[in-house]
Amino acid sequence: MILFPAIDLKGGECVRLLRGEMDAATVYNSDPADQARRFAAAGCRWLHVVDLDGAFAGHAVNEAAVRAILAAVDLPVQLGGGIRDMAAIERWLAAGLRRVILGTVALTDPTLVKEACARHPGRVAVGIDARQGRVAVEGWAKTSTLEALELALRFEDAGVAAIVYTDIDRDGAKTGVNIEATAELARRITTPVIASGGVGGGADRERRVARAAPGGAGGVCGRARYDGALDLGAALRLLEEPAAC
Repeated sequence: MILFPAIDLKGGECVRLLRGEMDAATVYNSDPADQARRFAAAGCRWLHVVDLDGAFAGHAVNEAAVRAILAAVDLPVQLGGGIRDMAAIERWLAAGLRRVILGTVALTDPTLVKEACARHPGRVAVGIDARQGRVAVEGWAKTSTLEALELALRFEDAGVAAIVYTDIDRDGAKTGVNIEATAELARRITTPVIASGGVGGGADRERRVARAAPGGAGGVCGRARYDGALDLGAALRLLEEPAAC
């Protein structure tokens, strides 16, 4: 399993939100490139970056910060937030991203997602953010009537690299990943699932339950890492150690 440390960008700074509320942002580092280097030095193998402003605006807002991160570290980076057309997808992949995460357009324009997967195999993930099980879009500002599983199933044969599943109600709350919902999603689809939202100090429990789901591919950690509730080095060792026979 892979631990994806999160760099959420708002106003060019590295922040964390509480349950997706933009007015509840806490700034943890005013230099996202520096934060990326810190994660690389700690031994992280990937970075998870989100353009929060872009998610609301529908286009890149923190592009300079993302490019600074790409220039600062030699790690694969996945980016979500405001990527809603093929031109943006191709521009970001050409800039050096390993993977783009498509969220809102997965609901509003699934054909675009499938076309992007066909053009760029292994480099497109789908972000499914759920509030009480239902898909939320446009920076979590709008909640649809569609269930998360139903949306995930629509992309089973599209070649999606991963589903990044976020439980909005737990995001930034450090109350623990919604293991049951995440594991159930992973069991019902063949696409690898990356858990997000609520990672706290219970990494051992989260690892063990996630491994019970064949599609569990890793987890995104944010506030718990910045607040010190999660020992990044210990979590990396724990998540990457071989499963017991």
